[in-house]
Amino acid sequence: MKKWLTLFDACSGVSTDSRNIAKNCLYIALKGNNFNGNLFAQQAIAAGAKYAIVDEAEYADETHIFYVENSLVFLQQLANAHRNRFDVPVLGITGSNGKTSTKELINCALSCQFKVLCTEGNLNNHIGVPLTLLRLNSTHEIAIIEMGANKPFDIDELCRIARPTHGIITNIGKAHLEGFLSFEGVLKTKSELYDHVAANSGVVFVNSDDAVLTNALASRKVKVHSFGEQNGEIRGELTFLNPFVHFRWSQENYSSPLLATQMIGKYNFTNFLAAISIGLHFGVAPDTLNSALCAYVPANKRSQVEQGISNTLIVDCYNANPSSMASALDSFIEMKHENKLVLLGDMLELGADGPAEHHKIIEFLKQHQLAFHTVGPLFKAQHQNGFETTSDLVAYLNENPPKNSLILLKGSRGIALEQTLDVLRAN
Repeated sequence: MKKWLTLFDACSGVSTDSRNIAKNCLYIALKGNNFNGNLFAQQAIAAGAKYAIVDEAEYADETHIFYVENSLVFLQQLANAHRNRFDVPVLGITGSNGKTSTKELINCALSCQFKVLCTEGNLNNHIGVPLTLLRLNSTHEIAIIEMGANKPFDIDELCRIARPTHGIITNIGKAHLEGFLSFEGVLKTKSELYDHVAANSGVVFVNSDDAVLTNALASRKVKVHSFGEQNGEIRGELTFLNPFVHFRWSQENYSSPLLATQMIGKYNFTNFLAAISIGLHFGVAPDTLNSALCAYVPANKRSQVEQGISNTLIVDCYNANPSSMASALDSFIEMKHENKLVLLGDMLELGADGPAEHHKIIEFLKQHQLAFHTVGPLFKAQHQNGFETTSDLVAYLNENPPKNSLILLKGSRGIALEQTLDVLRAN
């Protein structure tokens, strides 16, 4: 691997996309079901890449384009070898819901005091994690690595690459059940993060109000810092939602003032406490944390609030599963407004559990007498007045525009509920 690290050091960075080549980068040719990056190695060199890695020998010239047995394995091994050059804390973060929001809040908290390497966007899989680690350099003091999973052993694989010294699981829910098959499968895979942090003599941060997570830690020998509303070293009190989270927190002899944040959702209250717990562990001052977290504004269609001409929109249409949708609806119920409307899109990748989980959501909406529209065949099978596609819903809203309403948009990315935003903003 020493040879390859030397090659990597001579480059400006790494790209796996021949359409996005930075000058003097290292191009690594990956393959998938519908593409073969080896075909574009010479094109990448012509576009400015200094070197390229391929795993089909016919494309190698061993001058600028080098052959390896498996380009994906090479990418992962290179990332691990590069990570091992640095003696910095590496915080792994996973969970069924809230990974990205919590990651961004932790980054906000730690960036007050440290130079932080943080996962960008949703680069949290077997390709994204190595690419993130390969951005690590001598200026970084802490790394935050988001880890996604949709089948057994995914977290174990990512932890072997990243070697986390610290870890947090946001929660365990019913997500990606097509791959995991059961809730227990989700729990087992996500908990692999705890095992790796323990093996690295590290520190775990846990919501001590979450019995699933605390039970998972009970049999593992690892140092733990806790936070929560009812229990924990860091205690929080959610005061109200308007729709933004307002809360206080305390630790030993310190009590914070009332903090007015720019994030909505009761579920984000816990994410704030996680960021505070981690920030304090690394020595960030309470007042500094308070100021930074109150100034944070979310992006990327996650818990955003937008104001239309008369409607207030809560836009959370990047991802959806039963636990995240239940949390969003619970929080929405607590928000004070005379006219509320819920727009829900199908929860994808639930496998055989899909019909039952969509039925539960419909029953919840009816029980709480919430006005709602649904999009997608899974919801439509449980609710005959649902819309088959988002385009159908947009056509309906154009004819029947809501006004003076608080509107929640929640659905899986594939449903594209953001297509309704133009008509909702215009009213």
